[in-house]
This record gives sequence, structure tokens and C-alpha cells, in this order.
Amino acid sequence: MQMDYTADMVLRLAQRHRNEKRGYLLVNPLQGKHMPVPPHAALDMMAALGRRVAAQHPEARLVIGFAETATAIGGIVAEEISPSCTYIQTTREKPADVSRWIEFMEEHSHAPEQRLAADALEEALARTDTVVFVDDEISTGRTLSNIVEQMKEELPALGEKRLVAASVLNRLTASDRERLLACGVECVALVELAPEDYEVRAAAFQTRGAADCRVPSRHYPYRTLALGEHATPRTGVAIGDYTILWQGAGLVLAERISWAKHESILVLGTEECMLPGLMVGRVLERKGWQNVFFHATTRSPIGISEEAGYPIEAGWQVKSFYGDERATYIYNLRPYHHAVIVSDTAHEAHEAVESIARALRESGCTDIVYLMSRDE
Repeated sequence: MQMDYTADMVLRLAQRHRNEKRGYLLVNPLQGKHMPVPPHAALDMMAALGRRVAAQHPEARLVIGFAETATAIGGIVAEEISPSCTYIQTTREKPADVSRWIEFMEEHSHAPEQRLAADALEEALARTDTVVFVDDEISTGRTLSNIVEQMKEELPALGEKRLVAASVLNRLTASDRERLLACGVECVALVELAPEDYEVRAAAFQTRGAADCRVPSRHYPYRTLALGEHATPRTGVAIGDYTILWQGAGLVLAERISWAKHESILVLGTEECMLPGLMVGRVLERKGWQNVFFHATTRSPIGISEEAGYPIEAGWQVKSFYGDERATYIYNLRPYHHAVIVSDTAHEAHEAVESIARALRESGCTDIVYLMSRDE
């Protein structure tokens, strides 16, 4: 039976830490980014949005997911439409084999610069009449309007396509919707929100910043399971092939561990790399592990508070897997028997693993596996 999702199920309010552009953050406890969630619960929510899009636009064969929080949502929406659907995500990284980018700004974000691989988009556009843009939340539509206009300048073929904006949360005003329609974009959402002043509500919380775990206080042992190179949504994948690849990684992991089925397991993604960890977590659940949870590191500094109802109760600043000088964060760690870090970095990132291992161990987890696969 298909679940009807409500705002109470998918919306918590947090305060951004020292962000002058926007003081609040809408935190989805089912999304698998800031709060731990059983993989099947996150995937069920994402698939519900995907089914809604597929019912209205079954002909779509190109889905674009917005980094970093919607990278998994976009992939699952694409999977629900068709395994042959091309899935491309926006990125803040720069894969070495991409020579032409479409760049745009997500103005309220802590890390506003984003880009899309132009050649991959051009190829995928030739194979579809409908393009679906996926984000976790559409608030004003300005970011989407910006990227659509820039894409049309770079890729005129986009102007001939039907354009769809899909999101878990939609809080567009009537004028926002008119602006998107003027760009040729229609909307599909899982939950529609009434207008509300989240800035005022968020400002009422008393919060602090994350603890600094960027420099390990000692050596924290972990095991590495290397999977080799793989295709990446940053340059486009056939979504069916991509999910099968990472389900295979989950099977490899399941064959090599001897953990008791009742023991708790955290599968931890890294920044834009969310869908691979969810695929691994889904395999572990299907293989009988009863207490599997997933979430991911993030570039968003969020205020931390123990106030009743506040969603972010603990946080650590850790080294990024993708840039030596970059700040990245992990929130709401709990004691787990085992942790599996799933990443798609271009290098081994030992210092980043050590940094996260420190945060995990300080939270009560002592057995850590690093599941590493590199972009092609």
C-alpha cells in the first residue's frame, strides 16, 4: 500500500550556523542526509516521489538531481521512471575528464557554486522529450530558473523539451509558480507546504557549532574494501546499471562480514555520494541485518542544540574526502556496533577516513570499514 507523506513526517526545522544568507534549514528525517534513517524508509519516500513523477511523465528519460542533498532522491526518481533513464547530478566537484561545464549559483547555500557536465547533458537531451529536475525542497524556484535559463543558452535543444521540477517539499507561492511556468517548468511534489516564516522560528533556538575532529588525536584503525573504478552520475549514468553496480558492492560487503544480525550498522555516505550508501544499506537489510541506518556527511554547518524538538543534537567537523581545505560535517552520530563509510573519491583519502573514524569512535563505534570506489 502506498503511503501518504505529510509535513510532520518529512520536515524538521534547524538553524544554519553562521550563514548570513539564510538562517534556517529544513531537515528531512527520512532523507538520509543529516539524521540516521533505515535505508528502506529513505528509499520508500524517494520512490513515492518517483512514482508520482512516473505516473505523470512516463516518457521522461533524463533526470537531473541537485547536489548535494538530492543526489539520492534524483537517482531513485530516475529508477522509478525507467532503468534506462539517464541520471546526471549537479556537482561541486570537477572530474578531470569533463572539459565543458554549465555553471550556476545556489545563492543561499554555504557552498553556492554548482555545475553540470554539458557534453553528457547534450547527449542525453537528444534521447528524451522530457527533462525532470529533482531537488529535496523547492522554496522560491530562483535557483531552478537560473539553471534552466543558463542551460538553454548553452544547449538550445532544452527549449524544445517539457521541463518538470520534482521535489519532496514544495513551498512555492503563486508568483513563484508563475515564474517557473514562464520558464516552461511545471511542478510535481510529494508534500506541499503553506507559506511560513522559518527565519523567525529558527532564530529562537540557542545553538552551538560542531566539535572539531579534523585532526585525529591518535591512530584509529579501520579496514578498507576497494572496489575499483565506476561510472559516476556527475557525468551521467544509466540509472539501472548504476544501482545494480552498487547493489553488487553491497553483496560483496555482505559476503565478507560476519556481524550478528541483531547488531547495529551505520552506512555513512560522503557529501554528494549518497545513493551508493543507500544501495549498500538496502542489500544489508535484505540479507537480514535488522538494525541498519544510513546518513551522510555534508558541507552545511548546522547549529546544534539539545532543546526539545530540535533535530540536530550532536555534530562533528571532519576532513572532506574531496578537498584538503574543505570543511565538512557529520551530525547525530550514535553508538553503533559497526560503521561502513561509502565514498567515491578520486584518491584513498586516508586522512579523511581517520577524521571520521575519530568522530565515530568518540560516539561509541569501534569497528569501521571503508568501502572505496573511484570515479572513472
